[in-house]
Amino acid sequence: MGLFTGLLLLPLAPVRGVGWLADVLLETAENEIDDPAVLRARLAELHRALDDGEIDPERFAAEEERLLDQLEHGTLRRQRAAHQSGDVR
Repeated sequence: MGLFTGLLLLPLAPVRGVGWLADVLLETAENEIDDPAVLRARLAELHRALDDGEIDPERFAAEEERLLDQLEHGTLRRQRAAHQSGDVR
């Protein structure tokens, strides 16, 4: 980028910065949502809530299915990303 172009686009720098920040936040949130450790902890908490009688079996089953699906989809997404980047294990 030349000096002239840089000067012309300078007023847009805050907008580009906000866009970059939004991308970073989205990527961080997606990584946390797909994190197997987080999902397993949520499953453990769900089991504890069922054992303590805080939730009924129907709600437990629905939440457990949702979390297991999320865990499976996250695993598949990570495998595809690793395969695409050439980091196949």
